[in-house]
Amino acid sequence: MTEPLDPSVAPAGHNAAHGLLALYRSLVLIRCSEERLSAMFADGEVPGFIHLSIGQEAVSVGVMAALTAQDTIASTHRGHGHAIAKGLSLDGFFAELLARDTGLCRGRGGSMHVADMSVGMLGANGIVGAGLSIALGSALAHRTQKNGAIAVAFFGDGALAEGLVHECLNMAALWRLPMLFVCENNGWGEFLPTSKQLSFALKDLAAAYRIPHVLVDGNDVAAVAEAAARIVPEVRADGPRILECMTTRVRGHFEGDAQKYRDAADLAALSERDPLRITATQLVEAGIAEDALASITEEVKARIHAAVEAARAAPGPGFEAALADVYTAAPAGMEAH
Repeated sequence: MTEPLDPSVAPAGHNAAHGLLALYRSLVLIRCSEERLSAMFADGEVPGFIHLSIGQEAVSVGVMAALTAQDTIASTHRGHGHAIAKGLSLDGFFAELLARDTGLCRGRGGSMHVADMSVGMLGANGIVGAGLSIALGSALAHRTQKNGAIAVAFFGDGALAEGLVHECLNMAALWRLPMLFVCENNGWGEFLPTSKQLSFALKDLAAAYRIPHVLVDGNDVAAVAEAAARIVPEVRADGPRILECMTTRVRGHFEGDAQKYRDAADLAALSERDPLRITATQLVEAGIAEDALASITEEVKARIHAAVEAARAAPGPGFEAALADVYTAAPAGMEAH
């Protein structure tokens, strides 16, 4: 994992700039992957619905920079960024979204259920807030096994009115589980501002359950990484924490959503809050040449192109695979009836 940075020192010094450059590379990888998926979805290549994380990349990259390979995460329906930042194979990721047999879940999970247990990715989830209970169980397992790992649950502010969120906060606090709650607060719950859906703020909810709460600029990857580097050791040693990241949803609730319900001025100002733009400015101020940043983008696009072409060439699931993992083989000596 990339070494997290304190945003106050990120622009100064070779080592700090080098670390921030590594974070920037991850931001670009997620952004370019999402943009490629958007184009492929528009062309009919990606089945089902997809929910893109464009604008929220700094949360995924910043938090994952503080984690180890043993730490586990549970994601959301907008989980591509989490998956890529946690280290999922790019080839397997694109093959999964194209419903190929070489996908991480053999093409069965798709966009909203991509998972890879080998890197601690417990899965994205199409049910709002459902990932929290999965992460809660993982945190309990980590504590039971005394392996020093933590579980991270990503969720949006649109999930805060879900009863399951409250149950998980309560249980994590009661049992002092090694669990980090990461709220990606983009201000929206589907098609309605969350300010019109919630009568409380997350900091108030945290206080009610006696869980320490930290608020951070979720569009500044250095700030998120610094906060995560500070909080994650506390989670390992002392139990649950909440990290609320104020971020921006650029695309609609789902790909194809025209967002006619959003104010035109708000949409026009999105570029000013772009995590890639913010980080690129920090890097240039630290002395990194703009050509170096452009080279990273070209390198990343080449990796994505290769992964997409490999996915396109891969076979789809065979019909016989429909029964795989549904029925177990009969014990030796017993006949099926």
